[in-house]
Amino acid sequence: MNLIEISVLNSSEALSTFAATWQDAATGKEPIPHLAFGSLSQLFSAISAKRLDLLRHVATHEGLNVRQLAQSLQRDYKNVHTDVVKLLELGLLERNAQGLLSAPYDEILIHAELRHAA
Repeated sequence: MNLIEISVLNSSEALSTFAATWQDAATGKEPIPHLAFGSLSQLFSAISAKRLDLLRHVATHEGLNVRQLAQSLQRDYKNVHTDVVKLLELGLLERNAQGLLSAPYDEILIHAELRHAA
């Protein structure tokens, strides 16, 4: 199963995560892909409920272009296009040479602490 972890991290936590990933890669261990945001609001801005719905749809209906995806979701083309561009930038969607979309991950784990450990 292809998995990506998404976390809300402060700068020191992000640096620790980066160091651990670097160390894993140096030892030949396949690192788990990871996205990090500095706050919950940044995470929710980048990965909204509509974008999650779009990801789920693409994961189960791969091979659609943006127009077909907008029609399937019964959403405005321009808004779907904006969402697709953002999800492509984040690496949560992929587009082949013909412009058809696919989801590279089967599972997304989102971690967001409510309290920082003392």
